Amino acid sequence: MAEGELERGETNCGLASMDSIESRWVFQDEDQSEIDDDEDEEDDDEDGERHRLDLESEEEDNVEQKLIRTGPRIDSFDVEALEVPGAQRNDYEDFSVGKKIGLAFQTLGVVFGDVGTSPLYTFSVMFNKVPINGDEDVIGALSLVIYTLILISLVKYVLVVLLANDDGEGGTFALYSLICRHAKVSLLPNQLPSDTRISSFRLKVPSAELERSLKIKEKLEASLTLKKLILILVLAGTSMVIADGVVTPAMSVMSAVGGLKIAVEAINQDEAVMISVACLIVLFSVQKYGTSKVGLAVGPALFIWFCTLAGLGIYNLVIYDRSVLKAFNPVHIYYFFKRNSTNAWYCLGGCILCATGSEAMFADLCYFPVRSIQLTFVFLVLPCLFLGYLGQAAYLISNHNGAEHVFYNSVPKSAFWPVFLIANVAALIASRAMTTATFSCIKQSTALGCFPRLKIIHTSRKFMGQIYIPVLNWFLLAVCLVVICSISSMYEIGNAYGIAELGVMMMTTILLTIVMLLIWQINIIIVMGFAMIFLGIELIFFSSVLWGVGDGSWIILVFAVIMFFIMYIWNYGSKLKYETEVKQKLSMDLMRELGCNLGTIRAPGIGLVYNELVKGIPAIFGHFLTTLPAVHSMIIFVCIKYVPVPVVPQSERFLFRRVCPKSYHIFRCIARYGYKDVRKENHQAFEQLLIESLEKFIRREAQERSLESDGDDDTDSDEIHRSQLLIAPNGSVYSLGIPLLAEFNETRPITEIINVPEEVQPIESLEPSIPDAEQSLERELSFIRKAKESGVVYLLGHGDIRARKDSWFIKKLMINYFYAFLRKNSRRGIANLSVPHTHLMQVGMTYMV
Repeated sequence: MAEGELERGETNCGLASMDSIESRWVFQDEDQSEIDDDEDEEDDDEDGERHRLDLESEEEDNVEQKLIRTGPRIDSFDVEALEVPGAQRNDYEDFSVGKKIGLAFQTLGVVFGDVGTSPLYTFSVMFNKVPINGDEDVIGALSLVIYTLILISLVKYVLVVLLANDDGEGGTFALYSLICRHAKVSLLPNQLPSDTRISSFRLKVPSAELERSLKIKEKLEASLTLKKLILILVLAGTSMVIADGVVTPAMSVMSAVGGLKIAVEAINQDEAVMISVACLIVLFSVQKYGTSKVGLAVGPALFIWFCTLAGLGIYNLVIYDRSVLKAFNPVHIYYFFKRNSTNAWYCLGGCILCATGSEAMFADLCYFPVRSIQLTFVFLVLPCLFLGYLGQAAYLISNHNGAEHVFYNSVPKSAFWPVFLIANVAALIASRAMTTATFSCIKQSTALGCFPRLKIIHTSRKFMGQIYIPVLNWFLLAVCLVVICSISSMYEIGNAYGIAELGVMMMTTILLTIVMLLIWQINIIIVMGFAMIFLGIELIFFSSVLWGVGDGSWIILVFAVIMFFIMYIWNYGSKLKYETEVKQKLSMDLMRELGCNLGTIRAPGIGLVYNELVKGIPAIFGHFLTTLPAVHSMIIFVCIKYVPVPVVPQSERFLFRRVCPKSYHIFRCIARYGYKDVRKENHQAFEQLLIESLEKFIRREAQERSLESDGDDDTDSDEIHRSQLLIAPNGSVYSLGIPLLAEFNETRPITEIINVPEEVQPIESLEPSIPDAEQSLERELSFIRKAKESGVVYLLGHGDIRARKDSWFIKKLMINYFYAFLRKNSRRGIANLSVPHTHLMQVGMTYMV
């Protein structure tokens, strides 16, 4: 058989189509078959006769698509590596009623601490802007608070936003993940059609609004400007979440400790600040003990806190004035603005503080099921908050001068110290709520390529979403201490708090509107109504807090901007690096020339070449070939890739494909992880799982070949006969004649001939009765096992990027300094596998972008 025919016969193989119980709607190119083989193409040479061997471009043709109904299409590069049992189930689906009640109890200590402590400071900040000139001012302010809680916390977040979770994951990046899954809006060009066949990709069944959804999808995918705009919105929202994680502890603890100034006259503001600093240090020190442990410990404390709020509210309503119940009539909001005009607008920045923690409910969604959060909020948290605010308003109607510390002033003197203790415990717990939300958002953004890699510790073996990030924890503490020491006024911190909260609220509203149009496909009138109402309300509130930004709250804006640029520069640098690697990937012709000219030989063992490319052979491999005198008898290009889904089932983790004909023993593997997945396996477990998956891939490939070519001669036998054998120290037998990147000619001189013992015979001579196909399969599986026994070495390419000399100054600054600094100080991806140094080989390479 001619060489071209041999290579073509060994490279091309069919794909398996698997049936499934459930069918779903998917997109299909009209010019393609049902199974998209993602076949790579090689550029034609001058004669136009090059065969498709390198399989490197894997780029889809721009053909017209149609929507068809089919079973879940299982795809790998050539053949699916593993069986697909079904979609990943939610962590909480199998819980009994008792466990769900226990989870609902834990939500008090993790999710609702922030919104639960808002009565400590809301009225104090509001009436710092609007002096109380009559009972109508109190009732109007109370009505504002009530309807802010109803509209933003209850209607928007609890009833709508929580439903936009990504398989139990919340936050701005969860919304971005949903959008990326339904439209190719990610700027990093590493998407593959095979990603859409992961079982957790749930596509929307066509509805009456499908045509509109497809048009939106087309516009998003065709417009680079829209893609960048969506990314900017997501990064802005995430930076506000991180800023919220700084200002929430400062505000909660300062307002709680401030009660000491009422009970103990000797304590001044500076001493209260120092006590707050000590409390914050203790708070961030216990963060590492995990959400489950802390949630169980502080759940009862928050339950007592909410009962205390309700009890104080009922007490003040009975003792002072029950006319405040009129505040449920929204007309009093109109009277309030009519009486106070501009001052009423100023106080909106304090009013929004009653809804702080609403975003934490969504961002902390990974810790608890949606239904537990909804039920706890509706039946416990919201009624207690209403009673707490009603009681404070009743006190203010009778004591107009008590607004500065209205919460502590409304507490009976006999109960002051117990309430003070409970309030401080609740404030510390509230600070944890936003900190855990920040951890969750950072993990999501890291997985989706928008934040430098950090060490992430999973604090629960049962729930993978419960995490702790040490570096970020201490960083938040440091910034929090700077804020609390530089802005000692509770009112200025309250304004900064409002800026951070409203920033992320507006980003959530915009992204949720896109989700409604693109994914939910609901009526356009409902979507526009939602966007106009809630975005309009939030813009009004935001205009109020921006007016007071000059008081000192600008510090939090500066911090948010810094975090935004860190994320944007990391995403920008990662995108340039990936695009450059794609452009400089090796062609098969060059690899063949390198293999022949350098005299590289194949040594026993498996070499795992880590790279970020999902298509083609990375240029860094050329450096390995020019640097090393030998490479391993089996080469696997491994790409660790995060896909925009929370979890990739273990059975769908690996995709394999041959890079060269069989005798070359070179494969490409993509290890796919969701942004919620835990990479706890060490290097040994990872190797074992990878080899097992590779063996399953080869077996299935052999089955497909036997169906396609019944009885074809196996050309590998001739190659083995003319191979020289090498006996490894452990007794394994290897062939020196296995080609690296091109066929060795029979006339090529052999520099060293190794005598083979008589007992070592080729496999085909031992079992002549076995059919050629089975014989070839067993021979290859045996080769893999022997290579594994000889050891696995991780070949790491450390690629850096530098801006070209003719680049703009800003680009040089971003790439050569900022991105280089972030990359140097971030955690390497290989650290998750705990690979010993004796198994590592590294080669550096610099790309000019």
